Amino acid sequence: DRKREALAAGSTIQPIIKDVGEIYSRLLDHRPVIQGEIRYFIKEFEEKRGLRELRVLENLKNTILETNDHVLPTCEQAMHDKLQEAFKRLQAANDMIHKVQEREHEERKLQAEKLMAREEKRVAHWEAFLKEQETKRAEVDEEHRRAMERLKEQYSEMEKELAKYVSF
Repeated sequence: DRKREALAAGSTIQPIIKDVGEIYSRLLDHRPVIQGEIRYFIKEFEEKRGLRELRVLENLKNTILETNDHVLPTCEQAMHDKLQEAFKRLQAANDMIHKVQEREHEERKLQAEKLMAREEKRVAHWEAFLKEQETKRAEVDEEHRRAMERLKEQYSEMEKELAKYVSF
C-alpha cells in the first residue's frame, strides 16, 4: 500500500487511491474485528470457565488423594483376605479331590482283583466242566461200545438161531 501511495503521491489519483484503501479496509479487511472478538472470547472464557475448571481439577485432586490414602489400601487388604480365603478353599478342594481319586484307585484295584479272582474261578470251573464232559463222553463211549458188543453178540446169536431154522 505504501509503495502505491509513494507512486501515486505525485498524481491526481492519490485521493481516489486513498478512498479505495479506506473502503477496502472497512469492507474487506476483517482482521481488526476478528482480533477484537478473539480477545473478548478469551476474556469471557478465562473469567467464567477458568474458575469452574479450577474447581473441577481441585475436586479431582481431592478424590484421587482420598482414593490413594483410604480406598486403595482398604481394597488391597480386602482383596488379599479374599484371595487367601479362596486359596485355602482351593487347597482343601484339591486335597479332597486327591482323596477321592485315591479311593477310586483303590476301588478299581479291588474290582480288578475281584475280577481276576472271578476269572480264575471261572477258568477253573470251565476246566472242571470240560474234564467232567470228557469223563462223561468216555463213559458214554464205553457204554456205547458195550451196547454195540451186546448187539453184535445178540445178532450173532440170532444169526446162529436163524441159521438153524434156515436149514429146513
